[in-house]
Amino acid sequence: MSRTAPRRNSPAAGTRLTVASIGANEHLAFVRAQRSVSFLQTPAWGRVKTEWRNESVGWYDGPRLVGAGLVLHRPVPRLERYTLAYLPEGPTIDWTGDIDAWLDPLAAHLKARGAFAIRLCPPVRMDTWSAEQVKEGAADPGIRRLTDIPGRSPDPVGAHVSSRLRDAGWLPQSPEDGFGLGQPQFKYEIPLAGRTEDDLLGGMNQLWRRNIRKAEKEGVEVTIDADLAAFHDLYVHTAERDRFIPRPLRYFESMFAAMSAEDPERIRLYVARHEGDPVAATILVRVGAHAWYSYGASSTAKREVRGSNACQWSMIRDSLAAGCDVYDLRGITPTLDADDPHVGLIRFKVGTGGRAVRYVGEWDLPLRPMVYRAFDLYMRRRGR
Repeated sequence: MSRTAPRRNSPAAGTRLTVASIGANEHLAFVRAQRSVSFLQTPAWGRVKTEWRNESVGWYDGPRLVGAGLVLHRPVPRLERYTLAYLPEGPTIDWTGDIDAWLDPLAAHLKARGAFAIRLCPPVRMDTWSAEQVKEGAADPGIRRLTDIPGRSPDPVGAHVSSRLRDAGWLPQSPEDGFGLGQPQFKYEIPLAGRTEDDLLGGMNQLWRRNIRKAEKEGVEVTIDADLAAFHDLYVHTAERDRFIPRPLRYFESMFAAMSAEDPERIRLYVARHEGDPVAATILVRVGAHAWYSYGASSTAKREVRGSNACQWSMIRDSLAAGCDVYDLRGITPTLDADDPHVGLIRFKVGTGGRAVRYVGEWDLPLRPMVYRAFDLYMRRRGR
């Protein structure tokens, strides 16, 4: 029987959904039929994460494919027969209705495939704060975190999902500071739908606008490039300066190869040059109407020409021209404490305008409790 991805992913009322493994082509057809799907939920991402076994799963309402997800199976040390089944920023299902109808058959399917637990990260917002609210909160010494700001905009779907997961025995995993080894719970996004370039510039603060103009005045040129080696040189330099562990060049080569093969417009490298010298480089990923700033790097020399701002503005403009609804600056921590070293991240991103968003976060469902406890103990001992 031929099964095709529908334009909508809501099952008929009262029907029993089934979950099965699906092929990459069927999964990709479903992704292409949606307005927005996380790039971490595309078949290509499974080919990027070579250290984990990957599986595409689909939800069926009779013959109709109504949901899909990428599962990354992470083996347990010394217990390779069992895996943690991880769905980063997924799955792509209807989160507004009866969640049990979606997640119960997923649990049965993955347990039969050897999973000792499921970890998922619903792409559902909990709270939203405007740039103005964040700025006011940062200026108030009595407010130390985003969640302390009065007047936030809670999302009823997010509240429903969080409550239902907890009631069904799922365990929240997102850390207090918003950053763990998984996906960040707090992010910064710029809405693009219905806006113009002038609107977006007008929403930025004076410093961002001045830096963009400075780059133009200094003759900084931003091109879409294929020179991953040049990017990686800048990236390693950035890692040494900012004290983080860089990924190897082969990781980015694999990422570009897998994602470009799935869609030639999926991933792009932007390089800013001043008088021929690379001064900044960024990676943009786009799936449907959602664009992500994925990686960035910059030289210590010539920082005054503002290559990083030039790269960001080029990516924002291209995302707008591509018809995207949102430009995603990825993770932030929720701190607004002036003494916290992480506060600079939100201060940088709030200058773009936009909004801070808290998502539902990551949740675990133990399927084999004894194995899950052993895994949790192992992760705690190694600092997760």
